Amino acid sequence: MIAFLTGTVREVRPQSAVILAGALGYEVFCPASTLGRLKLNETAELHTRLIVREDSLTLFGFIDPDSVTLFDLLTSVTGVGPKLGLALLSAMPVSALAQGLLGADSKLLSSVSGVGKKTAERLVLELQNKVPEQLAAGAGHAGHKVTLTNSAAQDALEALLALGFREAQVRAVVAELLSQSPEQSADMLIRKSLGKLR
Repeated sequence: MIAFLTGTVREVRPQSAVILAGALGYEVFCPASTLGRLKLNETAELHTRLIVREDSLTLFGFIDPDSVTLFDLLTSVTGVGPKLGLALLSAMPVSALAQGLLGADSKLLSSVSGVGKKTAERLVLELQNKVPEQLAAGAGHAGHKVTLTNSAAQDALEALLALGFREAQVRAVVAELLSQSPEQSADMLIRKSLGKLR
């Protein structure tokens, strides 16, 4: 098992990065949050999981250990492979995803591309009591709900959805921003959200 990889970022692709470690270049598939923090020709340290299949060896990498913990939990669920686990981690911050699982928010999970209603319900059923509560600490348990009740948040949510962003991503980002400062206007939320979503 390759648990950790340190090397120079040689290339950043839409879903993966090429990390030069020694004389070898490793293609590492990463969530959007990790890819966004990698810089060309700089050293990267990634926590990794090697997935072995009959016809392939695929390396998945994460900038922080919390992402690895959640990835391991997601892929332990029947029918959830590593690519779907990566899609979930790419769609929203770890704290929001953990919060959705702990709060049995299958609607949030099913808004992620590739996650159907049954899969979302299975994720909640199997993981609701397994997700460490500290993983949800970044947004706080009330943080996600405020996106549904706060009028400024609701306006920001609708505006961002109209721009074509996915609901799961938008809800997670707006909730995270509100947890940091609950009194923000819709305009401020939209502006800050765009900075995180793009």
